[in-house]
Amino acid sequence: MKERVFTRCVRIAAISLAGLPVLASAQDAEENLVIHVTEGRVSDNADAILASEPVNRLASDPSVSLSRMGGRGLEPVVRGQSQERVDVLLDGIRVEGACPNRMDPPTSRLSSALAPALEIRTNNRTLRWGPIAGGQVIATTADPQFNDGATTGHITVGGSDNGSGKLINAAAAVGSEDAWLRLSGGYDEADDYEDGDGNKVRSAYKNAEGRADAAWTAESGFFIKGMVSRQEESDVKYAGSGMDAPKTDTDLYRLEFGAPVADGEWSLLTWQADVDHTMDNFSLRPVGAMKMQTDSTTQTRGLRFTLDQSPNSSTDWAVGADLETNDWDATLFNVTNPMPMAVSFMWPGVERERIGLFAEGFRRLASDIKVGAGVRYDRVEMDATKADDVASMGMTPAMLYQSAYGTTDVKAEDNNVSGFVSGEWRLRQNQALTLTASHSVRSPSVTERYLARNTMSDSWIGNPDLDTEKHHKLELALSGSKNQWSWKPVVWVDQVDDFVLRYQETPADCGKPKGCTRYENIDARLFGVEMMVGWTDGTWDSSSALASVRGENRDDDKALPQIPPVQFVQTLGWQSMGHRIEAQWQLARRQDRIDPDSGLDAGTSPGYGVFNLSGSHPLMEYLTFNWALDNLFDNTWAPHVSRSNTDPFNPDAVRVNEPGRTLRAALTARW
Repeated sequence: MKERVFTRCVRIAAISLAGLPVLASAQDAEENLVIHVTEGRVSDNADAILASEPVNRLASDPSVSLSRMGGRGLEPVVRGQSQERVDVLLDGIRVEGACPNRMDPPTSRLSSALAPALEIRTNNRTLRWGPIAGGQVIATTADPQFNDGATTGHITVGGSDNGSGKLINAAAAVGSEDAWLRLSGGYDEADDYEDGDGNKVRSAYKNAEGRADAAWTAESGFFIKGMVSRQEESDVKYAGSGMDAPKTDTDLYRLEFGAPVADGEWSLLTWQADVDHTMDNFSLRPVGAMKMQTDSTTQTRGLRFTLDQSPNSSTDWAVGADLETNDWDATLFNVTNPMPMAVSFMWPGVERERIGLFAEGFRRLASDIKVGAGVRYDRVEMDATKADDVASMGMTPAMLYQSAYGTTDVKAEDNNVSGFVSGEWRLRQNQALTLTASHSVRSPSVTERYLARNTMSDSWIGNPDLDTEKHHKLELALSGSKNQWSWKPVVWVDQVDDFVLRYQETPADCGKPKGCTRYENIDARLFGVEMMVGWTDGTWDSSSALASVRGENRDDDKALPQIPPVQFVQTLGWQSMGHRIEAQWQLARRQDRIDPDSGLDAGTSPGYGVFNLSGSHPLMEYLTFNWALDNLFDNTWAPHVSRSNTDPFNPDAVRVNEPGRTLRAALTARW
């Protein structure tokens, strides 16, 4: 499969690059028209300087919950769906995690030094990055702004009292708007923090990153952008896992070409992402009866070509093709003795190849009516190349799949067709009604299909025979503004055929003392309502946001796992002469609709209310002071979706608790 994919990549790249001179000269730069997709919600960057993990900024959106396992690796849950159902795109590239237990979700790769803008997409208003099953997190890093100077950059130094956190990051760029080079990097670390009851939570970590990117644009409009980055996480502790992560290294490479052509532009993006991850139960915690270690790697290669056109002021259309290959490998070793023994091939050399084609268009039929539609086809092939390799107890992954599900074929071939139609009607009094219907098909993930963990005490086995997930979504939104007010109510429903459900078999059913984890297809339905109301007079501003989602297992007439409760966020802000102070109140109702058989819900959860304060103050022309006082009243709380706590510091906790009262502060110099 690798040789076949490499040949296709070279062929596509050669054909595309051969046409660069013709395409670059086809249109002057001033006629460059690009389709701008504006659907989605963008996170506020006010807290970007203080956040050691940028995804934490999404906590201000009540439709997003963050699942915590330790001090790093927060997992976003969008409208009750998470993990493989939420795609993460870093400047257009897709990065996969290298931990079967998701210690390193893709959002942990976001740069702290450059603080990307984060956008949440919940339905198919474009298909260029793939169909949306649960949601997409779009992270976009801004180009440097030189403002008629030759250099620009920043240096930030900060810390926090709870956990003795420390951070320093910097970025410096030289050049102009047409040609520039930027270097950035940062380091942050923290010890175990304390929750509201004063109990320590295993959450210490160290994180270092470095990045170099550059861009050049010719007079004709032809441009080229490149990026290379390295991230090293070390000594990361997890309260919600039986193992910690002494090492995770990530290397990213990105190269993009583009130019004006006809009534728009074309672009060709290629990328590579390599992740090496090690987790064990002895490096950062007392050694038990056996020393266990998992070494895992993920390699991603991608190529995407897109052509955007705007033939007139009322029509936009785009077509494109992409190719992506992934290789996953993870082996669990018993390293108690000098000669390590392979216990399980958890990801048995899994390879995935995906080829996608899309076409979409948008047309304004009248001044107050705009319609759009798109279709996408994805061919997905997956295979476990080590399915016949023997691990401990004489079992191969193929034997585990057959024993658990009766399946003997480990290869999977999916032909996924997705699409959408949308309509926008502008009403009186600055209001707009938007209706979007979409059909999204998701292939099961490497874990859902191929995980093969088998020990004396438990087993966790994927199902190669899983069908693809089909999401049928309908969303209706009404946005409007009048005088100093703005609002946006939303109602939506997601009917899912062949939803991939993780469930737990009892020891009596599977013969393992701690039970067994399995996967099956079911029919499910998720639906919800959201409401956002804002007000501002230029000095004072207020926003209220509420989100509620309900998930149903229609086969068994019970709740889906990991569904967040009703959540509400109220903010009140004041700003004047560059100063800003904001108060935020986060509330959540109790959640008693759970799926205890999934192994994902850590029981029911109580409601909570958390009060936060933050501020930003210019001290002089180039120096700014930022601060935040989180959890002002030192409450003990945890989001419903966070992991079960296995922390020996806090054995009575049901979930991994959030930090207690925490003061964070940072100084930033910009030039």
